[in-house]
Amino acid sequence: MLETRYRAARALPLGALARAATGGPNVTVRPAGAETRFSLRVRLPGQQAAPRVAGLALDGPINTVVTEGETWAARLGPDEWLIGGPEADADLLQGRIAQALAGLPHALVEVSHRNVGIDVSGPRAAVALNAGCPLDLSEAAFPAGRATRTLLGKAEIVLIRLTAESRYRVECWRSFSTYVHGFLNEAAFGVEGPAEH
Repeated sequence: MLETRYRAARALPLGALARAATGGPNVTVRPAGAETRFSLRVRLPGQQAAPRVAGLALDGPINTVVTEGETWAARLGPDEWLIGGPEADADLLQGRIAQALAGLPHALVEVSHRNVGIDVSGPRAAVALNAGCPLDLSEAAFPAGRATRTLLGKAEIVLIRLTAESRYRVECWRSFSTYVHGFLNEAAFGVEGPAEH
């Protein structure tokens, strides 16, 4: 695997913006640092226990996310996951996934250069997201540990609720990242006042 051992440094798509958070006391918008991401397609065995991949259980309900340290896996469909982790662990994570799924027909594609992550947090993060996302992001409808494909404005995104402390991850394609980041900044700017309960 000599060809993957020496990776070229990846330029972050939001450039200097990736080093700074924007927003205020109610909403913070911060482009995520470089991460490795994989699109995994695999049909899980019906009667057997689902394999654990890089310490992550894949047999959770659709539209949920599981984490193990800095590694996460969002189940987006019956046979589809988006898996992410530290960029430095790209080869290790890929090897661990392939090892866990040995013997099962599957497709594993690295999409690190395609996807961009933007973290949105704060007491009114859901209000800012709802400026362009039609989902009900209340605690009852979209609690911590949820993940789904949806829209933000005119861009398709994967929305992940990481913690109960109103911390979300927006995953979008690199070509939409400037639009999505700008949209979130505008929405955060428009959110004023104390958090709603």
